[in-house]
Amino acid sequence: MTSVTSLFAPVEADLQLLTDTLKQLIGARHPILYAAADHLFGAGGKRLRPAVVLLLSRATMPGQEITPRHRRLAEITEMIHTASLVHDDVVDESSLRRGIPTVHSSFSNRVAVLAGDFLFAQASWHLAHLDSLTVVKLLSQVIMDLAEGEILQGLNRFDSSLSIEVYLDKSYYKTASLLANSARAASVLSGSSETVCDALYDYGRSLGLAFQIVDDILDFTGSEEVLGKPAGSDLASGNLTAPALYAIEEHPALVPLIEREFSQAQDFEQAIALVHNSQGLARTRALAAEHAQKAVQALDVLPASDCKETLISLTSYVLSRLS
Repeated sequence: MTSVTSLFAPVEADLQLLTDTLKQLIGARHPILYAAADHLFGAGGKRLRPAVVLLLSRATMPGQEITPRHRRLAEITEMIHTASLVHDDVVDESSLRRGIPTVHSSFSNRVAVLAGDFLFAQASWHLAHLDSLTVVKLLSQVIMDLAEGEILQGLNRFDSSLSIEVYLDKSYYKTASLLANSARAASVLSGSSETVCDALYDYGRSLGLAFQIVDDILDFTGSEEVLGKPAGSDLASGNLTAPALYAIEEHPALVPLIEREFSQAQDFEQAIALVHNSQGLARTRALAAEHAQKAVQALDVLPASDCKETLISLTSYVLSRLS
């Protein structure tokens, strides 16, 4: 499998600058919040979202240097993403993230909530200083979508009647909205046409959905070591994703197990077995591949460049995580 780090070679220097700048932007005024942010930014994340922003910025400005506003947009994107992870971990009571202790388990729930709020506030402040009302609206929508996705997930826990359409809506709010809207924002800052802006929004949306769908497959097929959290944790917490929803169509016996929240002995193990003994995982792979292909098609609006090739390769990388 291609390393995502090697994929990002065209923006490697940009990403190193981003990492250094992020720590400076958080500042040392609040030692505990700084420690929490430093803990997060040093957690070995893939930097997928800011990398996509930087790649699109370069791809939409061929032969020119990207602007400080493009760089700041990439930093804001990573701040929003990181803030959402901190809050998600508190809500989900997760003790590990990428295989290391989460902020709330290393510090406290109070510090984690404040650190997430602080990062959202910092992102909003820097967003306002980009002097683009369009970009402010796009990224503000992302923050609303993140909250809506979390609420939707909470309201639909252990709901075996959930449709694939509602599952995809929640996946958009929680994962794809940030990639879609930051992709559009990058093209807005480049002065691209509305046609290009629309297409790159579609790229971010489709890539984000493919990424989330693959994550949902890995929750059933990955090891705890790879996932950095217990396998099957989504299902155990009542978060029904595509593999389980497709499996329910084949195995109605899943429904009572889910609706009684796996309260009886062997309920959970039986549910996992039913998912594996269905076409749920295969159908979910096909769904991920469909969205990856849509992402590739959306890039037809861009001229040929190394950055465009990397953006195409990213769609293959997302699917290759299942290999």
